[in-house]
Amino acid sequence: MRFRFRKTAHVFERVGLAMAGAACGLFVGAYVGSAIPTLTTQGFLLLMMLLGGIGFYLGIDTPQMPFDDAHSQIDAAELMSAAGTLSATLTAFASVAVIVLRLDPHMAWTWLVLVGWMAGVAMQIVAGAKARLRK
Repeated sequence: MRFRFRKTAHVFERVGLAMAGAACGLFVGAYVGSAIPTLTTQGFLLLMMLLGGIGFYLGIDTPQMPFDDAHSQIDAAELMSAAGTLSATLTAFASVAVIVLRLDPHMAWTWLVLVGWMAGVAMQIVAGAKARLRK
């Protein structure tokens, strides 16, 4: 009985992380979509939200390698997950700042946000999949 409650709590946590990722994707999509006219579509917003949800679901809370002499190498999945999470949340934070403060940054910053978001969630997805495959 106790195992089911722990499993349920873990699923709730992961769904919450996925929702946070989708919200971050919504902010990035709203900022980038408003600055680049060809990306001003509902499909683009949905794609950003979907990538954020998948990335945050898989990439945060990855299973870690045990700490012993047999596993003394760097955990690439953990490092990639951390870098991806930092990149994705940093670009989401920048997007929210641009939207709320009504800033008008140079177009290069918009592309940097888009590339940073895509790289971040890609790293999260790859790291999460890699960590789960090694179990």
